[in-house]
Amino acid sequence: MLVLAFLFWLSIFLIVYSYFGYPLLIALLARVASRSDVYSEIQPRVTFLIPAYNEEKHIAQKLDNTLSLDYPREKIQILVAADGSSDRTVDIVRAYGVHGVELCFIPERNGKMAAIVRAMEYVRGEIVVFSDANNMYDVKAIRELVLPFSDVQVGATTGAKLIIEDGRDLSSAEGLYWKYESAIKINESKVDSCVSAVGEILAVRKSAFNPPREKIINDDHYIVLDLLRRGYRVVYTPHARSYEHVSAAAGDEIERRTRMNAGLFQTIFMSGRLLPFDRPLIVWQTISHKYLRAFVPFALGFAFISNMLLLFNDHPESSFFMLSSPFAAYLFGLQVMFYLLALLGGYFRFDGKIGRLLYLPTFLLNSNWATLKGFYGFITNKQSHIWKRVRR
Repeated sequence: MLVLAFLFWLSIFLIVYSYFGYPLLIALLARVASRSDVYSEIQPRVTFLIPAYNEEKHIAQKLDNTLSLDYPREKIQILVAADGSSDRTVDIVRAYGVHGVELCFIPERNGKMAAIVRAMEYVRGEIVVFSDANNMYDVKAIRELVLPFSDVQVGATTGAKLIIEDGRDLSSAEGLYWKYESAIKINESKVDSCVSAVGEILAVRKSAFNPPREKIINDDHYIVLDLLRRGYRVVYTPHARSYEHVSAAAGDEIERRTRMNAGLFQTIFMSGRLLPFDRPLIVWQTISHKYLRAFVPFALGFAFISNMLLLFNDHPESSFFMLSSPFAAYLFGLQVMFYLLALLGGYFRFDGKIGRLLYLPTFLLNSNWATLKGFYGFITNKQSHIWKRVRR
């Protein structure tokens, strides 16, 4: 009974710390030990790099959006890496050649990271901004992204990802998630450095870019960890905003998160040479912000099973921490209620704020299910580094 109670509370601690404890601790640390960074106005040469595989539906809008950004045109190179595209993406990009848009293309498809590494040979900017074809930027985004590079310690900056609300519960939940992530990144940057990036709006100092040797699934996370390992800072710039639609359906979102989590497990298993052990604060941030979330679904399972087994282990003395009767029943009931609400939110739709609130358990359950699928894909080597684009 003692072992089961210990397992239950350890699982609950991991869940609560991952979702609430670390965000609160980093917020507190940001209040008492905030950096006083002052950046100078700079206008370095920028290469706007867009990896685009079969993006004929979005690439024209993306290029129009990029050409409209408030940054000196003579200082921005727009480069599209369209390796492997078999639709009209290449033809559309070539048509924008009259506007100075450049194309990097080979018929073979070797994955996003391979396309980026190959395109880097043609990069002329001091700063490289990585973006996706379906992600649109606010007009001031590049100016905000390049500002922290006036500090030579800054190796990368990353901006805010805002979800375009379309009335669906999925878009509301996804939008809330990215606001939550934004708050964490703001506080991390105030303390020292953020430890993750939004891959759709990521700027990297070209001289600091180090191409990976392995077939990396999550290129943005690898780039961030590699920069941190080499002593650079990664700064979150919340006023550099980007906008995109959420996945077309919950199943598509699970698929997207599955490959992201497979990539997360890949980087966890590479930690021996990726984590900057000479920077313990960064190691704590990385483990707390990224790594522990990968183990939340396991903690949910252990909490449920240990609690269920404790229902059948009566104890002569009533003890909350030992989960004796009736506390085991109360806590088990709360868990069952959570999973029932998650199932309810997945099968039924309710309008208004109540509907969005009821969908949160569904969103959390789907996210953790995607983590388990990602773990399976990683350990079985079934998750390819070549990403499959989901519907949006």
